[in-house]
Amino acid sequence: MTDQQPTTPPEPADQSQPGKLPFPTGLPIGSEWVAAPSTAPVHFPYDGSVVAEAPVGDVDLARQALENALSVRFEVGRLPSHVRRSALQGALSAVRDQRDAFVDLLILETGKPLVDCRVEVERTLLTLETAAEEVARLHGETVPLDLLPSGDGLMGFWVRKPIGVVIGIAGFNYPLLLASHKIAPALAAGCPIIVKPAPQTPLATLWLVHLVREALAGAGGPASAVQLVTGGVDVGSTLTTDPRIGAVSFTGSAAVGHQIARDAAPTKVLLELGSNSALVVAADADIPAAADAVVRGGYYASGQACISVQRVIVVESVRAPFLAELTPRLDQLVVGDPRHPETRVSALIDDRSTHRVHTWINEAITAGATLAHPAHSAADTSTRPEIVGPTVLLDLPHGQLAWDEEIFGPVIAIRSVPDIATAFRTVNASRYGLHASVFTSSLETAFDAIDQLDVGGVVINEVPGFRSDVMPYGGVKDSGTGREGPRFAIEELTTTRMAIIRPTPRHP
Repeated sequence: MTDQQPTTPPEPADQSQPGKLPFPTGLPIGSEWVAAPSTAPVHFPYDGSVVAEAPVGDVDLARQALENALSVRFEVGRLPSHVRRSALQGALSAVRDQRDAFVDLLILETGKPLVDCRVEVERTLLTLETAAEEVARLHGETVPLDLLPSGDGLMGFWVRKPIGVVIGIAGFNYPLLLASHKIAPALAAGCPIIVKPAPQTPLATLWLVHLVREALAGAGGPASAVQLVTGGVDVGSTLTTDPRIGAVSFTGSAAVGHQIARDAAPTKVLLELGSNSALVVAADADIPAAADAVVRGGYYASGQACISVQRVIVVESVRAPFLAELTPRLDQLVVGDPRHPETRVSALIDDRSTHRVHTWINEAITAGATLAHPAHSAADTSTRPEIVGPTVLLDLPHGQLAWDEEIFGPVIAIRSVPDIATAFRTVNASRYGLHASVFTSSLETAFDAIDQLDVGGVVINEVPGFRSDVMPYGGVKDSGTGREGPRFAIEELTTTRMAIIRPTPRHP
């Protein structure tokens, strides 16, 4: 760990002011950038320094954005496929040209390690590219209406139509990637979208929106098809409860997601609400590989990922060798400055998150859990917040938040069970169900897991945090509803329209 001073935010070549970001000031509302009523500092989580002043919107600007989106709804829905595809391809090219600057900015506003921010940008590029390709696959099919005599002479087919204005709300942990999973499918589907980023991390999303709007205008579409409004709960409520919108796509906590769903009804709501993902180590598992996966999957992004490893369920017969493999790997993790290539764990997004994680750890220990690897922190200084180090809790009693809820920090909790059947029941004994993984050398166990685990994705012999951005991604139970991944999100953001044609009118 070192105490290197923070860098300044990335700057375009023709700008020299520190903190100057490469897009217009204000908020992208309508076809212009509108002055925001106030600003708020974005802080570098590692040392608390100010990255930039970000515009903060209000309810009036949210309403203005809504009216603009609604005014272009039908225009956007009728955009030719080549325009929508060209816009996404243009955005892809623009982000690719600035990939290194995006990485630098993501490090500063999220505090995630360099390695994780690089992955975020690469996944964003894949999401934009795949969404552009999916425009060509947005089609319907014919229906045999004459399966009943009443359908004789009728011709039937269905097409997909845009659902309308989409409100996309993203979390702080992967602001660029999550925004791309809202914006790209909406634009591919022909839906105007208003994005609301997390208050802590608006900068990369603002830049992405700017590039998408430029690409859209260059392809012949209206820039106002993609807008962004920042602000508080009142802004979010204004956007999500307007009865004229078509859908809300939200990534965040279960409590907030449930409230949005209640308030927005009957509007369609797509929810990605996180989890406390489990990794099962079967008796026939490759133990070194499982231990490696727990470390890789539990501490990337400093544990601030909804499918990071949180619960580790080990069959008792391999508990000792598994722990023996795990400990040296934990000691090799580098904790510190997220700008350094070797860093794997750094500061959480803010002091409140750090305090909550420490509180849950201490509550588990008080209740009887064993602290097998300490939640050590970076060297105490007056210039940066505390860093929660990679933590392992053993044998948590029932009812502990560090097992039952999503801790969203670099903490894993381990329990042992007598057999694989009990392990599967333990995975399912959670209100969440996003991803789970099982390490086993048995095909029978693997297929049993796919059949029995009540989650959105079952991963065999890999981390539960594995996600390809082209696959259907989402959860069950309190982990949400709907699916992301461009193809699947486009289906969520379109509706089928049935066409029934009698070429020649029937006479009595």
